[in-house]
Amino acid sequence: MDPIVVEATRGGVVEARHRAHGVAVREGEIVARAGDPALVAFFRSSAKPIQALPVVRARPDLDEAEIAIACASHLHRPEQLEPVRSLLAKAPATEDELECGPDPTRLEHNCSGKHAAMLALCRARGWPSEGYRLPEHPCQRTMLAEVAAAAEVDPEAIPTAADGCGVVTFALTLERMAHAFSRLASLDGGALVAAAMCAYPELIRGPLAADTMLMQACPGWVAKGGAEGLLCAASPDGLGIALKVEDGNTRAVRSSLAAFLGQLGVGTGELGAVPVENSRGDVVGELRPTSKLHLPQIEKSD
Repeated sequence: MDPIVVEATRGGVVEARHRAHGVAVREGEIVARAGDPALVAFFRSSAKPIQALPVVRARPDLDEAEIAIACASHLHRPEQLEPVRSLLAKAPATEDELECGPDPTRLEHNCSGKHAAMLALCRARGWPSEGYRLPEHPCQRTMLAEVAAAAEVDPEAIPTAADGCGVVTFALTLERMAHAFSRLASLDGGALVAAAMCAYPELIRGPLAADTMLMQACPGWVAKGGAEGLLCAASPDGLGIALKVEDGNTRAVRSSLAAFLGQLGVGTGELGAVPVENSRGDVVGELRPTSKLHLPQIEKSD
């Protein structure tokens, strides 16, 4: 039950170590674990596919690219901003109504797709757009209820806080996050969300990101990363995964995820190969899970 350890090497010397906790859930049962499945963390941006559910139910006019960008933490590349603009136009809403803050602009903020989707939901439900990010607004009360229902947790028992983009984020155990993702495709609107993410993995984040790379390497999987070293994913046959780097360092996500999924027999291509480069672009080391002699710490249930 020990966590996976990812080493950062430079010139053959181990310079840092990161511990990662992972859990896999199917039909409400833990089927594999590494570290502590009861570890509590904030869902952060990994919740976006679940937060998109009430939007797709209320707005059947959205296309797959618009649904995907609602689930995304994009890199404000031109091809990623286009569906944000389209989603705003359909809402209808303006960039000035986005309450994610400038980073560097409201449109270019990596959560602008989610915020545009929330404005579209407000328009569909007749709610005021002002303050849609705040806990007392019906939009955020809806998001809490949606996450609670997906994770099958009492909403009153979920600690909440302000996310990096200003909306509400939700604290759950890794096991409940994995459970929620295992159920995603079966939830009302979930098949549409999963299909959109599978169709446009490059919109979800971008090159070298763990979630985008996993979906590209494993057709049918959906995956979404979150701040502080979190990633949640689901296989086409209902296996839910939640993985959290204990110190919050995102650089260890790819290696630890590849190691965890590898023990489950899931091939992930180049996901786990993470070079360490200097400012010249020279490869000077790598991020790697510790020797396979230690990886059987991942326990599978019968």
